[in-house]
This record gives sequence, C-alpha cells and structure tokens, in this order.
Amino acid sequence: MYQGQTVFSQVVGFLPQKKFRQCVNRYNGNFRVRSFTCHDQLLCMAFAQLTYRESLRDIECCLRAMREKLYHMGIRGKVSRSTLADANDTRDWRIYSDFAQILIHEARRLYVHDDFGLELKETVYALDASTIDLCLSVFPWARFRTTKGAVKLHTLLDLRGDIPTFIWITDGKVHDVNVLDHLIPEAGAIYIMDRAYVDFYRLYQLHQCSAIFVTRSKTNTGLRRIYSQKVDKSTGVIFDQIVVLTGYYSKRDYPEKLRRIKYFDNEKGRSFIFLTNQFTLPAITIAELYRSRWRVEIFFKWIKQHLRIKSFYGTSENAVKTQIWIAISTYVLVAIMKKQLKIDLTLYTILQILSITLFEKMPILQAFTADDYKNQFTSGYIQLKLFDS
Repeated sequence: MYQGQTVFSQVVGFLPQKKFRQCVNRYNGNFRVRSFTCHDQLLCMAFAQLTYRESLRDIECCLRAMREKLYHMGIRGKVSRSTLADANDTRDWRIYSDFAQILIHEARRLYVHDDFGLELKETVYALDASTIDLCLSVFPWARFRTTKGAVKLHTLLDLRGDIPTFIWITDGKVHDVNVLDHLIPEAGAIYIMDRAYVDFYRLYQLHQCSAIFVTRSKTNTGLRRIYSQKVDKSTGVIFDQIVVLTGYYSKRDYPEKLRRIKYFDNEKGRSFIFLTNQFTLPAITIAELYRSRWRVEIFFKWIKQHLRIKSFYGTSENAVKTQIWIAISTYVLVAIMKKQLKIDLTLYTILQILSITLFEKMPILQAFTADDYKNQFTSGYIQLKLFDS
C-alpha cells in the first residue's frame, strides 16, 4: 500500500516555494502573523478552487474534516472561516498577482514550442476582456451601471498553450481599449484584437514598437485605397488592399499605410474586413489568425465554468482580486503539471479527477491512468439459478 504524500501535496509540490516567499516578503505579507501565514492562505484558496467550494464555510468544514492530513498537505495554521476571511481582506493581493506572473513565466517556457494551428514562428497573442457581474449593494466599489456592479478581466492570451500572460482587473466601467496603455509591446509579436480596440493612436504606438496587430475595421472608418493585390478568391479572400486613413484625426494618429483584407466565412455566412500593419503574410493567413481569436473567448468561458471567480468569498476589492489571482495561479499550476508529467488529458478532465482525489495517498500519475475497469471471472465459475426447474 502506498504510504507517501497525498495527491494535493504532490500538486502543490510544483509551486516554487522560494519565489513565493520572495513575493510575500516584498509586501510584508506575514507581518505580525502568528499562525495562519500567506502560504496557508494560498493552499486553502487553491484547495477551494480545485474542489469547487462555494463559500468560506464550505472550505472550513471540508478542511477541518481532514484535520489530521492538513499538516502533511502543507497547511500549518488552524483553518477557520473568520481567519481566512480576514486574510483575504487585509493581505495585499499583489502577493498573489506577482506569484501568478512567476507561474505564467514558467508555463510559457514549457509551452513555447506548442502548435496552435498555424505554422508561424512569431508569438501570437489574443487580447480581449470579460465582465463578471456583481451585486452593487454588496460590492459598492465595483461600479458599472446605475443598479449593477461588475469587475472586468482584461486578458492577453498566449495562443501557444492558452496561457494568460497579462491580466488587468478593473471595474466594469473601464473601456477595453484602455488596456493598450498598460501593455508593454513585444517586438515581432502578433496581437489579435476585435473592433473594441480600434484606436489609431494606440495602434500606431504598437506599430512603432515593431509589433504586429490584426483587428477588424469599423464600418465608419474612413479609408482610401492606394492599390489592390492579387487574391485567390477560392480561399474566401475577396480583396487585399493597401490603404491610408482619410479622417483628419485618424490620419494624424496613424500617418502610415495599412493593409485591408475582406474575407467571406462560408461557415458563418458573413464577411469580415480586417486591418493590419503586416504586409507580407498571405491574406488567408491573416484571416486564419483572426479566427484563432475565439480561443481567448473559450478561455473566459472555461475559467468562469470551472474556477470560482463568479461567486466570491469576500466583498472587498482586495478579497476579490486575491481570489481571482489565486484562481489564475491554480489554472496555470495545473497546466504546468500537465506538461511536466506529460498527462494526455484535457485541463477539464484533470480538474475533475483532482476534485475527488486530493486527499488520497497515491502516486499522482496513478490518478490519471485511463485503464478501464474490467470484471474478471475464473474459468470455472458457477452461475446460480434463480428458479429451480
């Protein structure tokens, strides 16, 4: 019988403990803390994410039921609802934000050679934002509308491995395009965005940093065609043009040429017009690049369904941001574990298995073995009769 670590202990073993302590020390996270440290808080919140706990009471009940195993799981402090609530409210959320960036850096290193459907050497990012609705009376700091609150997750997703490389959490009123002011453009990288990010002043800043953008054109954008390039209409590309802006302000903000591509999607039965500063890739590749933007929408849908970021354990801004960043860290941690252990399962399947095996003592790979259970009968078994003849 296996008498080693629990599955939970083996999962958190992939966390870089030394770097986490550096993040804690950076913000004095354990200042005047006697027992329930930031590390305990991280493990309790990660446990809540992995087992789909609905409230602080759920976390307390489940962990206290397994109190004999907590020490071996790495949780040294006493778990109570009030202690965890205070930790979420008072301990700086930037501790977990910085630690999430460390995990993201490690995950990107592991997934750097993964294929995402297009044979491109450049790093490809998809940029989008998603709103999480909140009750304004409970979360008065998260203003969105007159009677509604919300927080918005602005996310830059690396399509190699679907790893979120940049996340900016704001209230719901902040417009999507403002995230471009906080990004540090990567030279040579490709940024895929929808029409909400069409701001020619900001796009020109990306262009000056040697970054490539692909976005959709708005219907009221004034453009003048300089010349057209030959296209193969059998691929769905209707035209491929070099254009310049004609509006006074837009031309002032983006004084150089742009490439305009019109593409008809047979699956959706509609046409799309793209704008980009990339002039060498085939037009169909630009269209396929924009098609891959749907993966960031799938990412938002996935984390809302399978992580606890729609219902929160605290009502303060610090508690909400702490929970979101620990949820992101949990997602990236599972992605790191999947890659390092070479687990041939989806993240959804891995999370489902972890949710019911965290307290089991077994080698972690055994939990993900896909062997089907089979009944074994001896060759000379006797079938009992239900009725005597």
